[in-house]
Amino acid sequence: MKRINWFGFVPFYLLTLILVIGIAGAGSNAVTVISQNQPVERQHRIVIDAGHGGIDGGATSCTGVLESRINLEIALRVNDLFRFLGYETVMIRTTDESVYTEGNTIAAQKISDLKERIRISNETDGAILISIHQNTFSDSRYFGAQVFYAPTEGSDRLAKQLQDSFVENLDPTSNRKSKKAQNVYLLQNVTCQAALIECGFLSNPQEEAKLRSGDHQKKLAAIIASACSMYLSGLK
Repeated sequence: MKRINWFGFVPFYLLTLILVIGIAGAGSNAVTVISQNQPVERQHRIVIDAGHGGIDGGATSCTGVLESRINLEIALRVNDLFRFLGYETVMIRTTDESVYTEGNTIAAQKISDLKERIRISNETDGAILISIHQNTFSDSRYFGAQVFYAPTEGSDRLAKQLQDSFVENLDPTSNRKSKKAQNVYLLQNVTCQAALIECGFLSNPQEEAKLRSGDHQKKLAAIIASACSMYLSGLK
């Protein structure tokens, strides 16, 4: 997949970054502005996990699109924004491939794939893990982003910042809160701060169309990068 060239050269002093959250919809544009006027020294590395991939397509949308594809498209956009903000990033996958290192069956390969994602996260100094996924449900009425967090210290605050930003910028009428992950192998086994983001419901036709849209993917990426940056700025 071709990388998105969002911005050109980034100077040592980060200038004001304007993230256009509302791209689609006349009269509904919202803008988040992050300013950095001092030299930036980042203490954290952002590990970006595009969920599934390769042998594991994840959920299938109501039009037949694999979750793994949408996850990767959003993750690449998130990566570009974090790099613009001056963060070092580690992308667990950059193509539609699994990252397993062993296994003779699909089940064994899926387990190896998860363990490799955990290894990369745990061996990255100062890691903040952001795992990108999509939701699905038998009732197609449901829509909206949901953020889950690991039991590691600080993950709950990271997830709250993300969830609040999704509500503020995408669905102000929502009362959805971030949730502690239950039985999510990835989040239960990482040692760093981590959040898993279900960006929307592939089972909802209207939201599925948005999730396939480049404009909406840019909104999601902007929300994720700006919310994480605001959270991390509060740790200094």
